[in-house]
Amino acid sequence: MTNPEPAGSAHPARAAGYALIGVAVIALVIGVTSLFIGGDDPDTGAQQSSAPPSSQQPTNSSDTPSSGSTSSGSTSAAAPTTTSPAAPDTPAPTTVPGAAGSTTAAPPPVTVPAKPPVRVYNNSTVVGLAAKASDDIRRAGWEVADTGNYSQGQIPTTTVYFRPGTDEEASAQQLAQALKAEVKPRFDGIESAHAGIIVIVTNDYQGPSPGKI
Repeated sequence: MTNPEPAGSAHPARAAGYALIGVAVIALVIGVTSLFIGGDDPDTGAQQSSAPPSSQQPTNSSDTPSSGSTSSGSTSAAAPTTTSPAAPDTPAPTTVPGAAGSTTAAPPPVTVPAKPPVRVYNNSTVVGLAAKASDDIRRAGWEVADTGNYSQGQIPTTTVYFRPGTDEEASAQQLAQALKAEVKPRFDGIESAHAGIIVIVTNDYQGPSPGKI
């Protein structure tokens, strides 16, 4: 007849078996949990493994010196290159008279008309008055072509006469101003006389003022 095992030795073996079963259950639970957790996001591991190291991340464009940067690291923007459109054909500039750089012809000299010859006639009672007046007229710049007496009538005052419509008028005006005499167109008695200015002096002739000639 077999002797039964003591009751005290069976209890430790049973306790060890329970412990092994508990460990197996815990391991199973952990494995199942890990399986479900990992299955929720299958791409997570791939994304983490494919991400480049932090040292290889592309740098900011502001930190990268451009080709125009200096040794101190400062950057300068390159000036944009612009292409101007071709200018249309334009005619050659013309030289404007009086413009800078242009050659202008000297103005022609002002031609002063020659003073007409003067004929002096005495219509006074003063002998030699025509000769005296002739000297004054020459000093004033006119040429005296003839002197004489005028006895065809009485002239009221010393007068310088000219032919209307000729260049004698302007010269007669100047001469009359120098001699302090009147100036008038020729009258009928001397209209057909020689060309030039005619001066008829009378008793009131005083001659030019001092300094006038």
